[in-house]
Amino acid sequence: MGLADRLFKAIDGKSSKPFTPGGGPPMLDTPAPVFSPPLDASAAQWVVPVLEVAYYPVDRRGNIDRAVTGDVGEPLDQIRSKVSAVSRQVHLALEAGSAHHHYKNPASQPCVRYDTVQHLEIMEPIPTWNKPGHKVPMADYNAIMHRIDIAEWVARGIKQVWLWGYHGGVIDMWESNMAGPHGDISNSDRDPKDLPVLDRTYTVFHYNYGRGPSEAVEDHMHQIEALLRTLDHELFWDRFVGRTGGGRCGWAHFPPNGTRDYDWANTKPAITDIEDWTPEGGPTRRMDSRRWNQDSLTWFIYWMQNLPGANNGLTWKGKPITNWWWFIADLDDALANGKRLAG
Repeated sequence: MGLADRLFKAIDGKSSKPFTPGGGPPMLDTPAPVFSPPLDASAAQWVVPVLEVAYYPVDRRGNIDRAVTGDVGEPLDQIRSKVSAVSRQVHLALEAGSAHHHYKNPASQPCVRYDTVQHLEIMEPIPTWNKPGHKVPMADYNAIMHRIDIAEWVARGIKQVWLWGYHGGVIDMWESNMAGPHGDISNSDRDPKDLPVLDRTYTVFHYNYGRGPSEAVEDHMHQIEALLRTLDHELFWDRFVGRTGGGRCGWAHFPPNGTRDYDWANTKPAITDIEDWTPEGGPTRRMDSRRWNQDSLTWFIYWMQNLPGANNGLTWKGKPITNWWWFIADLDDALANGKRLAG
């Protein structure tokens, strides 16, 4: 059983003993490893209504059709169960991530709750089209959204669509894709015509049910990066993320001590102010991947908990820094209230 599996076994309450992360002898200046227990998001300031849609192409034996998916061929019930379990894990991880500095302030609770209001199943292959510049067919997000009548769902308050499908080298997909009155701010090619544009913003996250919770949460990490970088490149990308090895907070693929993509298990120490970040530079400490259990999912939760959240008390150029989860949870509302990352 991998670390992520053990982590969420504990979160789901299926383990008689709480999971206590290990990681070898602690370094000088390296605090104990991070772990977020299940957090109560019932009082969250923002609720993100989610529509989940799963595409299950099934063969004559009742298995997912590997000839369609390229690499997934397990029985339908097994994939259904996996989607249900991973969905719960994604909910828990995202909510835990929205609890500002919870790892050192247990009183901090999630400021965002993700509420799945409906789960739809479509027993067909994902519709595709031959998009110029792509070697394999691209998921046809317009066709998918029209099939589920996205306009009706958005009118009912849906802000995110979690699309469960496959990749397998047979189709191209965007990890996140956005449409709405503020354009497409997402981890995609930002084609303004590849989703129905409505009068409210919604974001589509395309998950691969051949993978696990870490890969699904990574989709959200990249969406957060795309959104905050667009809203204020200097404050978020230059000051919060910082350059590689520059002592700041890093991003999805590069923790503060990272030297290459996906360097989540690097035990080489680095100096960083991630836990006491200020735009001008906060108190630093020496740490390595043992702080996040040398695990990608724990790194994602930890990184999100270090975003400026509720009651962060920070300023930038004389202006208070906003709770950045407002933009992540409800971009339309934040911008309608004249909010920026600072001010």
